[in-house]
Amino acid sequence: MNKDIIEGKWKQLKGEAQRQWGKLSDDDFDKVAGQRKILAGKVQSLYGRSEDDAKKEVDSFCKKHNC
Repeated sequence: MNKDIIEGKWKQLKGEAQRQWGKLSDDDFDKVAGQRKILAGKVQSLYGRSEDDAKKEVDSFCKKHNC
């Protein structure tokens, strides 16, 4: 999963990400700007996931959406 791909497709993926992680605000998504590490950190903190689980969740999202 290429970092440039998720950043480049972020505007397209943002809606899907908002559906999956509804607790994240628009400001959160603007700060994420397609950066997987930041997205995983937001998922970790807002959903109480472990760091590993949050990374796996973001990886799964990326795999599902080819990013």
